[in-house]
Amino acid sequence: MSDRFKPAAQILKEYNHDSAKLIPILQKVQDAYHFLPEDVMRYIANELGISPAKVFGVATFFAHFAITPKGKHIVRVCNGTACHVKGSASIIQAVKDKLKLKEGQDTTEDLLFTLECVSCLGACGLAPVMVVDDVVHGQVTPAKAVELLDEVIKAEAK
Repeated sequence: MSDRFKPAAQILKEYNHDSAKLIPILQKVQDAYHFLPEDVMRYIANELGISPAKVFGVATFFAHFAITPKGKHIVRVCNGTACHVKGSASIIQAVKDKLKLKEGQDTTEDLLFTLECVSCLGACGLAPVMVVDDVVHGQVTPAKAVELLDEVIKAEAK
């Protein structure tokens, strides 16, 4: 077996190759690979004895799954009503500018960051809200957003 599939093989083993547990298997595989690579999904389908179409169907149906590479650090900016009214568009633009993301691009070339604009983070009282690697930051300004990114960049440089 190729080293490429070893993380997936271990996860399948943890779930006893139970096809009924496809969603949690895919969740763990995504955690290991940071997205769901096509060849790994085919491997999973083969190992579980199900069609690749079923695996791809699940992976593309649920918004939680990514079939393109994501960055090591996920930055989510809420653009729901409360956050939008309080200026989330300028925060999104500041993040895009800082990360040098082109139109239609959400992941940096070096795969360090992925920007996700989301409809709601459930923290409307803290609007505008930005989440960096599952840490919630409220009342964010464009300058604060850039500062938070700089902290991550600095930590990565160590």
